[in-house]
Amino acid sequence: MTLDPVHVDGIARLAGRLSDGVSDTDHRDLAETVWQEFLDPLVVDGRAVLEPLDEQRRRVIDVEDAALTESAFETQHGLDSGTINPTTFKNGLVLDVAQAAMSSVPSDLDLHRGRTVVVSAHTNDATIDVDEDDWQGYDEGYTKQRIIQVPRVDRYAQTVVHALALYLAESHHAKLQADLVDDLLILDGPIYPTGLLKWADRHPELADLLHDHERPRSVIQNYVDLVERFVAKDVPLVGFVKNSASNAITRVARSKTNAPWANDSAFFGQILERRDDDGERITDTLTCTNWFRSRLGTDRVLSPQGDGLELAFELDPEAYEVTFFVVYDPRLDLTYRIEAPYAVTKDETVRENLTRHVLGEIAAERGPPLPVAKADELARIDREGKEMLRQTIEHRFESERQRSYDDERWGVTFEDAI
Repeated sequence: MTLDPVHVDGIARLAGRLSDGVSDTDHRDLAETVWQEFLDPLVVDGRAVLEPLDEQRRRVIDVEDAALTESAFETQHGLDSGTINPTTFKNGLVLDVAQAAMSSVPSDLDLHRGRTVVVSAHTNDATIDVDEDDWQGYDEGYTKQRIIQVPRVDRYAQTVVHALALYLAESHHAKLQADLVDDLLILDGPIYPTGLLKWADRHPELADLLHDHERPRSVIQNYVDLVERFVAKDVPLVGFVKNSASNAITRVARSKTNAPWANDSAFFGQILERRDDDGERITDTLTCTNWFRSRLGTDRVLSPQGDGLELAFELDPEAYEVTFFVVYDPRLDLTYRIEAPYAVTKDETVRENLTRHVLGEIAAERGPPLPVAKADELARIDREGKEMLRQTIEHRFESERQRSYDDERWGVTFEDAI
């Protein structure tokens, strides 16, 4: 049953009362205050947790000019990992399946065929051991696969199997194909596995898991090794974050002043959006910030201010710090966060080349850079593929999926909709 028009109007009036207190103009003024007064540097407990790499500023470029800008990177590679999402079976097993793929521009069909597949499993049955130490090859050597058993937890089994499958597949595939990258590698997402690093801020059980078990730390170590490898190659490693949910900056700003934004993306959107004299959004230009060094939130863990999780590091501590800048595309009203380790962006020329390349790609593609879009397409497991994999696993296990009423009502589980 749908809502009647009278109900829609009533709900709209009710929701409208929420916006009576503060206008968009007030929020933009607040954003301007935070931008001008708090970010150079942003200080918490006497320590700088965010600071500009160079002059704090906003930049603007015509969309057509950006699209026609010649890139400093002759070839580009993208990397992504996708999963079927956690699935619980009646025999108590909780599984996720991830596959990672790398794309290239210009295209390389042999590279695109390659995959890394990880099956992660959680069970509370102490008699079951499905862990495999070695990677197995198939598809004429183009695919490497492995099954891992994740540490047992009383709660959050789905969170654990998902994160470990996703990030192990991505990091292993990146290391496996690293020698093929000559000019630039762009990860679809952040440069470090934030899905693992944020465990320290969640339930103590997950924090203990991160510190006490080798498995999650070994996955994070893969990303540290990847940074070191690309620094040694003198090839930039970048992360393109399409849907940043970080609220680290706004959370600190809220302790200093009124900061009404839901997350950092909303804040940056307000300071980067441009409007004409009639109040209409200007859509023929892209805008961006300068690069920042960040020790906020999950960025802190691998910075000199973090504990480092007892990982092995070969470079100076500052080399691993997360640096980023934000791009706003008014055509879609979207912000993107572009990350790179400080070892890459400490060079001003490299920073400028990366900035212009990313702006050009966003302008031309009307979205993420082409290598990222191609990697996303290669690694994605569509709904039909997910269902086929789940049915196959049911048959092999001789155990059915544990279903909920939503499966019957909607024909799709909550995890499918993530």
